[in-house]
Amino acid sequence: MKHTIIVTLIIGMMTMFSANAQQNMDKFMVQVDGLGCPFCAFGLEKKFKEFKGIKTVKIDIETGDFSFSYPAEKALSLADVEKQVENAGYTPITTKIERANGKVEVSKATSLSEKTKGTVTKNVMVAGNCGMCEARISKAAKSVAGVSEISWNKDTKMMKVSFDVEITTLSEIEMAIAKSGHDTKNQKAQTATYNDLPPCCLYERMAK
Repeated sequence: MKHTIIVTLIIGMMTMFSANAQQNMDKFMVQVDGLGCPFCAFGLEKKFKEFKGIKTVKIDIETGDFSFSYPAEKALSLADVEKQVENAGYTPITTKIERANGKVEVSKATSLSEKTKGTVTKNVMVAGNCGMCEARISKAAKSVAGVSEISWNKDTKMMKVSFDVEITTLSEIEMAIAKSGHDTKNQKAQTATYNDLPPCCLYERMAK
């Protein structure tokens, strides 16, 4: 009987501590533009894990909804969250915080066109195998007016590109890359161009 009472007390204390921990967490909800695939979501989550103590991360690729909880005592701000989204290579549209004390903070509603004036950074999947592929992809992307920076990871197949939205679009950049022989998430290279690539560059074609 004594042991039962002790166990009950321990369970009750654990439940109380858990409830208190949940009550001391701020809840964040962000509408993110640019999440096109699971790798995009992984990259965003990885960037936010730099915030030590982050919990209950949820990302919906289809809607761009991103949510998480963070310790209230750290007082993470709207600006900090939006800056981290941009550091991950995406565009925050709106941000909402439900503070543990009941206060609600919402970023000023801004249209996507207003948010994306000037230079933006986007991530997109581009097929390839090696260093030669990387050089070819980079050359094709940089041939598009308005592109300022480009990097491609042969392991993840993800390209990160910065460009001026008043000069070009991500679609135009993908088209240029496809013309060089590399499939992208939204554009497929011509079969003849693909077949002319060196043997080491003959990657597995992306499904369309």
